[in-house]
Amino acid sequence: MKMNVQSSNTFKAIFGLLIGTSFMISTSASASTETLRVCAAADEMPYSNKNGEGFEVKIAEILADEMDRDLEMVWSDKAAIFLVTEKLLKNECDVVMGVDKDDPRVATSNPYYKSGYAFIYPANKDLDISSWKSKDLQAMSKFAVVPGSPSEVMLREIDKYEGNFNYMMSLIGFKSRRNQYVRYEPDLLISEVTSGKADIAHIWAPEAARYVKSASVPLTMVVSEEIAETGDGEGVLQHYEQSVAVRTEDKDLLTEINTALKEADSKIKAVLKEEGVPLL
Repeated sequence: MKMNVQSSNTFKAIFGLLIGTSFMISTSASASTETLRVCAAADEMPYSNKNGEGFEVKIAEILADEMDRDLEMVWSDKAAIFLVTEKLLKNECDVVMGVDKDDPRVATSNPYYKSGYAFIYPANKDLDISSWKSKDLQAMSKFAVVPGSPSEVMLREIDKYEGNFNYMMSLIGFKSRRNQYVRYEPDLLISEVTSGKADIAHIWAPEAARYVKSASVPLTMVVSEEIAETGDGEGVLQHYEQSVAVRTEDKDLLTEINTALKEADSKIKAVLKEEGVPLL
């Protein structure tokens, strides 16, 4: 799950139950013929929050409108990485936005955008950075990255991981990551760069885009090469296509979604452009 990446919304719920921070609409095992039940994280900007903000919520609204369905948001108080296993596969919703194309756990739509991980640094710095081979990276010591991401893999590749480890852990207050998920907030990572605490950030561009746009100082954002070379010759993928996920048995719903995505392509791209997401 990026990198990444805001308006008032009307949510129509036929059968609703408010429990804690989760808004459960229905638990039917089959997709509704009248509504589009989309599950999303209740607090994971810039993608979504329970106030109906976030660029993935906007895209879900466009999709539902194109399909002539009412949109029902099923909120989860867990991080978005748990939506497939905790919501979709348990039939508590029918759709998850922003899933990697060809995720083996689900059936995925045709991609509605493709983006990548990006280098982000102050625009006033005389730097030439477009790949992990850049010599300017060797002069840096503090990298704002997310553990478990392609960024962390490449830090190891350029021998910067060990020296950056304590700084990386300080970004979450040295919380233990054993058996738990701790999110590195994208706005925090960007603020580390603007304040000068980090030399550079390398994160999923859609997750960072709005914070780069609103930063207190001008920032440069350069999308990495598609595959970063490694010493073993395998390479690390830096670009990813994003799709809509449904359960594997919901073939009719997937066909309907693919048709709607095609028809709504220009509207979806407009949302992403407004967000500042670099599209590939």
